[in-house]
Amino acid sequence: MQLEDIYQYFANPPEIYLCQEQAVCYILSVLLEGESYGSGLIQKLEREESRYRLSDTVLYAALKFLEDEGAIAGYWQKLEGRGRPRRMFRLNHQWQDEARKLAKLWSDSITKCK
Repeated sequence: MQLEDIYQYFANPPEIYLCQEQAVCYILSVLLEGESYGSGLIQKLEREESRYRLSDTVLYAALKFLEDEGAIAGYWQKLEGRGRPRRMFRLNHQWQDEARKLAKLWSDSITKCK
């Protein structure tokens, strides 16, 4: 390592991959705004918080956890212009309060890292 490597690291920091706990909070923050689908969640994160990444594996594990908890419901929807249906997710009404609490954890954590 050289001194220039340190400056280069901070000039172009590496991407940060979300763990499952962060992914759950992120997903809930998005679903509080409206329905979404898996790859849409990934794209939104990369677009709005460019330092962060969400792997397919962590995303679908978090979605399964949320479905098993009864927090979200998934359904298939055929979208115009797409060959196959997408699995859409929406927040269950009875989870609104808990989702807001967990979404705040997400927003607080990304605010601290800026």
